[in-house]
Amino acid sequence: MTAITRDTGATSARPGVHLRDLVRSLAGEPTWVLPSFIGVTAVSAVLYVWNLAANGYANTYYSAAVLAASKSWSAWFFGSLDAGNFITVDKPPLSTMLMGLSVRVFGLSPWSILLPQALAGVLTVALLLVIVRRSFGPVAAVIAGVVMALTPAAVLIFRFNNPDALLTLLLVAAAWALLRALDHGSLRWTALAAALVGFAFLTKYLEAYLVLPGFALVYLVSAGTSLRRRVGGLLVAAATVIVASGWWVAIVQAIPLGSRPFIGGSTTGSPLDLIFGYDGLGRIFGGSGPGGGGGGGAFGGTAGLFRLFNSEFFGQIAWLIPLALASLAIGLWLRRRAGRTDRGLAGYLLWGSTLLTQALVFSFMSGVIHSYYAVALAPGIAVLVGAGLADLWALRSRSPLGAIALAAAFVGSALWGMVLLERTPDFLPALGPAAVALAAVASAVLLVASAPQLRTTLGRAAPVAAALGLVAALLAPAAYSLATVQTSVTGSDPHPGPASVTLDGRGAGSGFGGFAGPGFGAAGNAGTPPTLPSGTLPAAPAQRSVGFGGGAGPGTGSADPALVSYLVAHQDGATWIVAVSSAQSAAGIELQTGLPVMGMGGFTGSDPAPTLAQLQQYIASGKLRYVLVGGGGGGGIGGPGGQGGTASSVNSWVTGTCTEVDYGGSGSSSLYDCAGAVS
Repeated sequence: MTAITRDTGATSARPGVHLRDLVRSLAGEPTWVLPSFIGVTAVSAVLYVWNLAANGYANTYYSAAVLAASKSWSAWFFGSLDAGNFITVDKPPLSTMLMGLSVRVFGLSPWSILLPQALAGVLTVALLLVIVRRSFGPVAAVIAGVVMALTPAAVLIFRFNNPDALLTLLLVAAAWALLRALDHGSLRWTALAAALVGFAFLTKYLEAYLVLPGFALVYLVSAGTSLRRRVGGLLVAAATVIVASGWWVAIVQAIPLGSRPFIGGSTTGSPLDLIFGYDGLGRIFGGSGPGGGGGGGAFGGTAGLFRLFNSEFFGQIAWLIPLALASLAIGLWLRRRAGRTDRGLAGYLLWGSTLLTQALVFSFMSGVIHSYYAVALAPGIAVLVGAGLADLWALRSRSPLGAIALAAAFVGSALWGMVLLERTPDFLPALGPAAVALAAVASAVLLVASAPQLRTTLGRAAPVAAALGLVAALLAPAAYSLATVQTSVTGSDPHPGPASVTLDGRGAGSGFGGFAGPGFGAAGNAGTPPTLPSGTLPAAPAQRSVGFGGGAGPGTGSADPALVSYLVAHQDGATWIVAVSSAQSAAGIELQTGLPVMGMGGFTGSDPAPTLAQLQQYIASGKLRYVLVGGGGGGGIGGPGGQGGTASSVNSWVTGTCTEVDYGGSGSSSLYDCAGAVS
């Protein structure tokens, strides 16, 4: 496969000429390299784009923000849930910005919303090919690219509209820039790597910073320059990260709250409160806050060393973690005598340290955690698996231990895949044993062909056996990935794999507060779309989306078609056609009508916005007329997910002051007309 070498060849320190260098270097590779790179990239494109619209609006919470971003540049900048700029989503806006631009170009549809995520996945795979080839050679690069493309968490998230897709791409791009900076300690490449981490921060806040310890370690150890310049480079990187991360936060913080939307998920409307609270330190250490900062166990299982292998996480990422960790140990041992600037050593240090940091944080964090966060681990696992297998192949030519270790890697990974597949016994029950049998046969041929006395006659069989062993190791995760492509996945807590997967009563495509579009019941049963006036948007495609616990849980987002039709017909110039109890409830109505809906209380309805006085001001100014009150999954104030004390005061005032409207529906919620209720 590839030999362990110390590559210290000179390369340009200027980012602008890297593409030219890459083309020239690929021209000097064996003829199979370029077609293989193109083929792996094409496979990722098929996996991430094929049947993409089947997921519909996926997470409607973010899709509503994308709709708002396509209609209002102010909402685009702030990441607002609605074009009226009442409240933002509880994440920074970079991901919705990109999707908003796509919708502006192609119009609103599931495809236009999800396409940027799919392209982010394809670019991630392509970047990994370049990165791994530079550090470990082309064979390791092809293996890493295939592993990345077939990781179930990647197939899930690169077909979904959560911000993790863009986050993963930006962090991989930052690693690429950092490894380029190591050649000469180039400050330009160092600053680029830091800037990309900063942009990742503006995609998902503090999760982006989990790579920083590993990045700093690798630069300090492996950069090809003096210690003084290495320390100086770290200072430049630190300053760049702060600027790239903080410019948007600083602008928003400087604008008075009355002149901008409330920052969803915060307690004060400040992005700093969100960063250091619910969406930052609260995720790691738990505690109270909007959305229940201590509710990690509901989605990620019990915190602990083996969380990534539990029933919530296993389908996402657990398949090749043992092989990746073994590869890290083997790679570091094989390079124990390598020079400080050895590219392979730097690669192992980088991907090993970042993978371990991310895995430990995800395993032990006690705040809210979703299993799809594991997509951030996929690049590190892919690189380590590719590098480790390539190094074992190279070791095989010098020692029988290489062939033995390679055979053990194939059989062990296939066995582990079979164990994980047994957790879904109705899904391809024969696949696990078949993978183990294939791995055993391939490993036996590999061992025989690697015997010194038989290499001359059976040498050509060894590469074929190794390829079949790799196929056997990847069969289980590949099956889960292909099942994900064929399954409609929606909601706010998505999982990959077959539709039969159940997690504590949740389907594979279920999620807390999943929304199936107006006209769908709590269990996602199709209803009759409402007849809307011309110029309004069509309903989302039918999705399989189940509320938390399988019933009409908090914020399931069901909407009565008669209610939607009535609100559109009676907008009468109001900025928001209705106020409802949460952003989750508001999202579906927004996507159905294309009009702003006031999602009081943010994602779960627990944010302190608006106060009763603010609501009365909106009504008095004519910006809001209707308020929905009630529960039972109907999205009204006072139902599940309400705003606590704020909701209670709003509910009492609305029901005691405003006029109930008969909108012709049969839902459990009540619609109130508050026009004239405030002088």
